[in-house]
Amino acid sequence: MALKVIVIGSGAREHAIAHTLLKGESVESVYCIPGNPGMEKDGIICVNLSTSNHAALVDFATEKKIDWVFVGPENPLIDGIVDEFESHGIKAFGPGKQAAQIEGSKNFAKELMKRHNIPTAEYRTFSDYESAADYVHSHGAPIVVKADGLAAGKGVTVALDEETAIAALNDIFVDRRFGDAGACVVIEDFLEGQEFSLMSFVRGNEFWTMPISQDHKRAYDGDKGPNTGGMGAYSPVPQISDETVAKAVETIVAPVTQGMADEGMPFNGVLYAGLIATADGPKVIEFNARFGDPETEVVLPKLKSDLGKAINAILSGEEPEFEWDTEKTTLGVVLAAEGYPGKPNKGFALHDIDLSSDPNAHIYAAGVARRGHDADEEAGIAGSAAGSAANADSAADSNCNLAASGGRVLLVETTADDIKQAQEKLYAIIENADTSGLFYRKDIGSKALAMSKK
Repeated sequence: MALKVIVIGSGAREHAIAHTLLKGESVESVYCIPGNPGMEKDGIICVNLSTSNHAALVDFATEKKIDWVFVGPENPLIDGIVDEFESHGIKAFGPGKQAAQIEGSKNFAKELMKRHNIPTAEYRTFSDYESAADYVHSHGAPIVVKADGLAAGKGVTVALDEETAIAALNDIFVDRRFGDAGACVVIEDFLEGQEFSLMSFVRGNEFWTMPISQDHKRAYDGDKGPNTGGMGAYSPVPQISDETVAKAVETIVAPVTQGMADEGMPFNGVLYAGLIATADGPKVIEFNARFGDPETEVVLPKLKSDLGKAINAILSGEEPEFEWDTEKTTLGVVLAAEGYPGKPNKGFALHDIDLSSDPNAHIYAAGVARRGHDADEEAGIAGSAAGSAANADSAADSNCNLAASGGRVLLVETTADDIKQAQEKLYAIIENADTSGLFYRKDIGSKALAMSKK
């Protein structure tokens, strides 16, 4: 088996997916569209096409005789990119446009859960400021305010007081901070407990779960500051019991996949369940229609089997094989540009990070560009399929200095025997590096250590 595949996307998640595919014997080459120049050191071929230019993507996949496409980010999925590929006879791993609504609309997901008795927080949906504000005042705090549509992980406010909730409603309805994604809001009851992420490979009503992980959404140490797309993660999560995970599979993953299949919109791809372990059992905070980021960068390094072979089996209607390292801990820390998640600084030079002290460490690139190139130009941007194809095969050989071009710039990850060792190794690497212009949380994984001491 010598597969040629495409990974759609440009972040650290897609870097981890492509890197893991190339580690297996089944995959010969990975084209990442548009990718980023930080991926090229791992032999990933970046192709400068826009993910919204479906015709060019189809042309490129056809010209390169691609076996299948793995779609990383949510926007192309919700735009129907999988349907487009499949209409041209090209296999794609990811949900179609209809099934991707499980992430594209929080209200859609809530109604789906209600129909299939899937445990989640009580909620109300509003399409205007006045009625939403009235509900906040009558309900009281703590309360959770969510923009209905996609907001890059930043459209959720956990309001511990009414003033914060009202400010969030102002952001969404009055200031239109999230544009059309804030056409309506979902307001939920606040849930107490430890959060965890449970991701599964899914084919209709069949699924294969991955090891759980825990993300850190807030920007600063101690879960302070604004929500971000994620500042780091670790796996496994020792404070979440096997019984809780099994209950989540039984009451959440199984019924949602079966329910979507029964309703004529079967889910195919990676289903992300963002969960919370409450006193009443695990409940859903959110569903995503793809791999989480940064969870992917700490879960996929635990995979001992061939990812490409498994995805190929799922797409071919066969039984996939997944073998996971259940003994060791993986931990990843995001290096973000100062100003993130508001207006991150861009264009400053990135310095090399020395990994020689830890053979298990790896760097996944996200918001990076070549120095001297405009950040927006690097981020993907249309070119012709023919022109990109001509340059793609030599792209992996290019060597260049990098500059920051986005909010989350890099993720540094390592594997160790336990969380404490992983922290010690990883933070030693980061603290010995020149991280000028970047900031990072210094407590990724500490929640697990604190829980273990109780």
